[in-house]
Amino acid sequence: MICPACGFDNIAGNDECDRCGTPLTGADLPAPQTRFEARLVDGRLSGLASHTPRIVAPGTPVTEVLATMRADGLDGVLVVDGARLVGIFTERDALLKLAGRTLAGISVSDVMTPDPVVLREDDTVAVAIHKMALGGFRHIPLVDGGRPTGIVTARDVFHRIAEIVG
Repeated sequence: MICPACGFDNIAGNDECDRCGTPLTGADLPAPQTRFEARLVDGRLSGLASHTPRIVAPGTPVTEVLATMRADGLDGVLVVDGARLVGIFTERDALLKLAGRTLAGISVSDVMTPDPVVLREDDTVAVAIHKMALGGFRHIPLVDGGRPTGIVTARDVFHRIAEIVG
């Protein structure tokens, strides 16, 4: 990594320049070029999740989870063991993992996506877009101190982008 202050070619991963001591953390991140880009990079996710997450225990029968999702019009639920997020179960999981199967005896932990990628309230809109695009996700749990507080959906992100543009 080239030091922006003195031009010294440092070993990748150094936190500071070996020659002049200038901090290199974040020096390789591109600077926003437009007001829109700046708002994506600076805008936080706080308040983005459109609803309080529905939480279920790992042993909950998948038939019960599906009935809850249908009745409440939910795209997904968070699977929590104690206070720890252990998985997410979405409509995509239902389609890909349950199609053609008999549902009797299947618990949500058998078909959830375990150990999901998460977002935090202080993450930026750009981070959410990046994680969703990289992982092909439409739903990412939002956590605070490891406790789930919401689910950020692609729709939530698009609405935030519309606010930025509008």
